[in-house]
Amino acid sequence: MRTLGNVIWLVLAGLWLAASYALAGVLAVVTIVGIPFGIQAFKLAGYALWPFGRVVIETPRADRALGVVGDVLWFVLGGWWIALMQLVLALVLCLTIVGIPFGVVSFRMAVLALVPFGKTVVFERQVPSGARVVVGPARRR
Repeated sequence: MRTLGNVIWLVLAGLWLAASYALAGVLAVVTIVGIPFGIQAFKLAGYALWPFGRVVIETPRADRALGVVGDVLWFVLGGWWIALMQLVLALVLCLTIVGIPFGVVSFRMAVLALVPFGKTVVFERQVPSGARVVVGPARRR
């Protein structure tokens, strides 16, 4: 079921979203100062390409102070614009009953697009015990 969801997502929104994130990542990496932002954009591109079956967790032992500074700069320099794009996409996808699950995924991605630092994308089955899931389905116990 995840594969089918990912293929439909890829056709509806994933391909152009991932291409947009990848282009932003390339532009950010061109400048030496923008490398951390480029890495975050590439992380978002990978998640935007194939989101079903994957979750976003907080990175263990991440330097929180640098993450907050990175998130603030990310938000000011374009994170709000990316999140707005994701919200518009989510609303468009939710116009049909078939598109509602994909709209929910886009809403979740909007949260990640606002504050991506200190988070990593992993497969659901690879979530370490005790890890806090930030974006994705709730963990089953």
